[in-house]
Amino acid sequence: MKFIILARWRKKPTREIVDAHNKLIQKAVKDGVKIAGGYWTLGRYDAVYIAEGPNTKTTMKALFRFAELLSTETLVAEEIDTVPMPD
Repeated sequence: MKFIILARWRKKPTREIVDAHNKLIQKAVKDGVKIAGGYWTLGRYDAVYIAEGPNTKTTMKALFRFAELLSTETLVAEEIDTVPMPD
C-alpha cells in the first residue's frame, strides 16, 4: 500500500529534533515501511513523504511514533492506472 504523508513540525526543528526524526524514520524502515521519497516543502506543510507499507496497521503504527515531533495528514494512494474508471 502507498501513502502520501503531509507533515508539519510541532516545534521549531532543532538539530536534536531532526536527529530524533531521522531515528524514527530508520525504525519505520525496520518495521517494514519503505520511504520511497521525502521532500521539504514551502507552504502549508513542511515536508511530504511517499511511503509504502505492507498494510495500514503497520504504517499507522510507525506514524504514531512521530506524534510528538510532527503533525501529519496521511492519504492512502493508488496509482492512477491501477484504478478502473467508471464507464
